[in-house]
Amino acid sequence: MNKENSIGRWISILYRYGQIYVGKRLKPFGIGKGQFMYLMKLFEKDGLTQDELSEKLNMDKGTTARALLKLEEQGYIVRKENKHDRRSNQVFLTEQSKNMKSDLFSVLHDWTEILSQNLSEEERQQVLVLLDRMSNNAAEYIYEHR
Repeated sequence: MNKENSIGRWISILYRYGQIYVGKRLKPFGIGKGQFMYLMKLFEKDGLTQDELSEKLNMDKGTTARALLKLEEQGYIVRKENKHDRRSNQVFLTEQSKNMKSDLFSVLHDWTEILSQNLSEEERQQVLVLLDRMSNNAAEYIYEHR
């Protein structure tokens, strides 16, 4: 297989371009690419614990703690002691971050539009199905070989 036929290579290229795009779009908010995914996960479910965020994003606990500290310092999140387990903290979005929700979601929407230019609706759906299947394959492999 030559490098032009490597699925991983093309995914890597798209990932790097995506990181550049997202980084530029987030710059006015003072949010880095690393913090962005935590906010997006909290928009899905506010009040997750730090451990849950680490698990859902497949990040180590130290990386999560550093990202959350930055977000907390900027006023985007607050951490509160978990009422059910005093050894853990729950993470909540602040009004400041909630007010930016549409701006943050537009970053993802706009990138999706850029990536799918010149694709028919059928092709867009096919790409989503294939990427979902490939993501499941990767996750299954990683969990089986831990």
